[in-house]
Amino acid sequence: MKALVYRGPVRKEWADRPMPTVQAPTDAVVRITKTTICGTDLHILKGDVPEVVDGRILGHEGVGIVEEVGAGVRNFKVGDRVLISCVTSCGKCEYCKKGMYSHCEDGGWILGHLIDGTQAEYVRIPHADTSLYPIPEGLDEEALVMLSDILPTGFEVGVLKGKVQPGDSVAIVGAGPVGLAALLTAQFYSPAEIIMVDLDDNRLEVARAFGATKTVNSSRGNPVEAVLELTEGKGVNVAIEAVGIPATFDICQGIVAVGGHIANVGVHGKSVNLHLEKLWIRNITLTTGLVDTYSTSMLLKTVIAGKLEPKKLITHRFPLSDIEKAYDVFENAAKERALKVILYQ
Repeated sequence: MKALVYRGPVRKEWADRPMPTVQAPTDAVVRITKTTICGTDLHILKGDVPEVVDGRILGHEGVGIVEEVGAGVRNFKVGDRVLISCVTSCGKCEYCKKGMYSHCEDGGWILGHLIDGTQAEYVRIPHADTSLYPIPEGLDEEALVMLSDILPTGFEVGVLKGKVQPGDSVAIVGAGPVGLAALLTAQFYSPAEIIMVDLDDNRLEVARAFGATKTVNSSRGNPVEAVLELTEGKGVNVAIEAVGIPATFDICQGIVAVGGHIANVGVHGKSVNLHLEKLWIRNITLTTGLVDTYSTSMLLKTVIAGKLEPKKLITHRFPLSDIEKAYDVFENAAKERALKVILYQ
């Protein structure tokens, strides 16, 4: 089969790889019909995730059709259409029993990280019964790809950990796909204000269309001063960091209000300066985390009900065989006006 293979920092290859097979009774092999590229894949290619080894197939999102199941799989059969969770969970270990599936002792974020991932024609899914979701008849597969990772990530690590409440002021720093996913799902809780901060006017325009009440272009002037001006000097109740670089984390530290929350969603490859000398007295809460995907079933229901439209995040589509071109577009998102890309076969 063909797959997108990591070859060390800044190097990738569309190459022939052996077909995956069932290795344990709880495995399933899925034929990928739709997948996508994540900002985390770009972090891997930059060398920010050194445990990813040369030869690893990238990708942790997608939908597909079950091709083979192990003898221990009970919830799925050959031919079923399934949504693949970016987090693999055994459902039995101490962490899974706490709902902390990202820390599963025999799973977590392993696809495209510690085992071969979904940017391929086929993928092996360990613990299939607790790591796949059946796709209801008639639902759009493209929309559901957004439920593999970015929507539960923005919701769980941004909105829920940030404790967004009705009437809150919220700032989301980074209007990429995860930041926009946080924007869409923050509206479940009726905040009074959602301020989107980004360098890209196109993405800020998209953010307004998705429900942002105000926008700040951080390339023009001081973004901290701009947000403070918009909030009468008080700052925001919730600052969601959705990029993963020191500059955006600094913005969040500068705009969080007394008693507020900083919810860090971005994947950081470099250390940041925590200004505890300024924040200790302000009663702020700082949270971090990897998505656990405990909200996926709920988010799926909101899509079925038409309350959430994740397909709005898709801007480009490519055959899976054109994945290297798709990476070029995704890596040059501002120039290409790209959000999420869909790869299909």
